[in-house]
Amino acid sequence: MTIATTSSYKLASARDLFALTKPRVMSLVIFTAICGLLAAPGTIHPVLGFTAILAISLGAGASAALNQWYEQDIDAVMKRTANRPLPAGRMDSETALHFGIGLAVFSVVLMGLAVNWLSAAILAFSIFFYAVVYTIWLKRSTPQNIVIGGAAGAFPPVIGWAAVTGDITLMPVLLFLVVFFWTPPHFWALALFVNSDYSKAGVPMMPVVAGRQSTRRQIAAYSVILAICAIAPFALNMTGAIYGTVAIVLSAIFAILSFRVGLSKTEEPSEMKAEKHLFSFSIFYLFALFAAVVADRIILA
Repeated sequence: MTIATTSSYKLASARDLFALTKPRVMSLVIFTAICGLLAAPGTIHPVLGFTAILAISLGAGASAALNQWYEQDIDAVMKRTANRPLPAGRMDSETALHFGIGLAVFSVVLMGLAVNWLSAAILAFSIFFYAVVYTIWLKRSTPQNIVIGGAAGAFPPVIGWAAVTGDITLMPVLLFLVVFFWTPPHFWALALFVNSDYSKAGVPMMPVVAGRQSTRRQIAAYSVILAICAIAPFALNMTGAIYGTVAIVLSAIFAILSFRVGLSKTEEPSEMKAEKHLFSFSIFYLFALFAAVVADRIILA
């Protein structure tokens, strides 16, 4: 890693600090956390519930800030990230580092003092996992980076659940596994048509190391595991018909789109329609699946 240094202090704007938290990614984190909180048995005071989601949001933002602080050399090379605050020169490294660490500490302490220390401990581990295990260790060392690193994005529904119940049961573990096994096909579908960016930056993403065809086959394989995990709560009588119907129908569509990717031979990014369709649908899939968990809980409770 090479971190740019500067002799003059740059006063970061509020807009750039917000951009450092990756708000588009954070929206999915917040949503799955809210769903985990609402699907959990029992109740939580609305103020405490809001505080829990705020702490999770701040923790996710901290992870993203630390990620961008460490990866600014990579971001400077990749077209889709070159305009981020650090590689674009709108913020200095020290500001980003202090912002990320401060946000991380505040989010964990807030969660622990206001809600409970189990949810705070999981939040702290998720920040550590994303910022250290994934960003510093895995991303530049193995094509399995997004597989193992996907655990970081799978913690929010577990944290939301623990905020209400103070414990972890099989249901939040299954929600964790849904996000965990959703991440590789979702991210690799994107990586297939931005492959040149990762190759230029020297990041060993699966399409760069194993090639597009191997990546496509793995996307199809992971879609099967994802479908099993998604349908499991219904099969184990942990959810009702609303979730079961949504999980079965959407998982079938996800699998079909994934197999279309698996059968594709296209090498030109502009012609990768199957990959782009899967990437777009995968976002809808996760939102709809988690919304169904909540609808099932509220309507059938």
